[in-house]
Amino acid sequence: MTTQNLLSIKRRDLTEWLTAYAFLLPSFAVLGTFIYYPVFYALYLSFFRWRLLRGDAVFNGLANYQFLLTSEDFWQSVWNTIYFAAGSIPTNMAIALFIALLLNRPLSGLSFYRTAYFVPVITSMVAVSIVWMWIYHPDVGLLNYILQSTGLPTIRWLNDPRWAMPSLIILGIWKGVGYNVIIYLTGLQNIPEHLYEAAKIDGANRWQLFWHITLPLLTPTSFLILIIAVINSFQSFTQVHVMTQGGPLNSTTVIVYYLFQQAFQQFNMGYGSALAIVLFLIILVLTLIQNRVLEPRVHYQ
Repeated sequence: MTTQNLLSIKRRDLTEWLTAYAFLLPSFAVLGTFIYYPVFYALYLSFFRWRLLRGDAVFNGLANYQFLLTSEDFWQSVWNTIYFAAGSIPTNMAIALFIALLLNRPLSGLSFYRTAYFVPVITSMVAVSIVWMWIYHPDVGLLNYILQSTGLPTIRWLNDPRWAMPSLIILGIWKGVGYNVIIYLTGLQNIPEHLYEAAKIDGANRWQLFWHITLPLLTPTSFLILIIAVINSFQSFTQVHVMTQGGPLNSTTVIVYYLFQQAFQQFNMGYGSALAIVLFLIILVLTLIQNRVLEPRVHYQ
């Protein structure tokens, strides 16, 4: 191969390389501007004491993290977030799987049912929260009207610390179950039919078909849903902000709402940035634990 041919190949490779990066540059610019830069800037701010309305930031090292780890309000928000996740995720997944099993059969109007279950998912959380505030209203709400009609005592759903978080959990389940129904339905339709036919020939009943075929082959789907649900639960904010503002008595102050209070109500940007970094680390650790513990139990075939 001549020197001229080698130079031609190198120029062509360089042109292809530059062309590829020219197409990637807009994506890199968007990611850098709206994701990577804010993350690293938040990490930088977390080492400063900076109240937005009081002037310049003052470096204080790990003081924000030390205060965070000793703050009762922070640990209360962590517990509230865990309570919300533990109360909503298993129930949501169980209901979604049950509905998906009902829809995974020849059924007229299947598209209508899919749409009906998915509508709450795409509806604005603000609008949904306002509607549910009326449902939960202690005097004119639908739920208390039903309780009164049956002779049962009414409940101050959003004003009682015992009931405020369960009320948000019910809303979260109602709004999110449709998304999981669609994912489960897709997983069910990907299970080979011949597995069921072979098991029926061997005398398997419906429960055995579900326990030994359906459930194991849905583990990849369940694994995906669980990871997404945990991340979403730890990022819950809108329904708390609209319906309870963290009350009563901080019983619904989840981590993101606590971050919002510190950063955008008290303008403590350094401490708020530290909270954001800790929240990121919590979600990262939980995701890694789920991958480590649950991945070996996933059946892909």
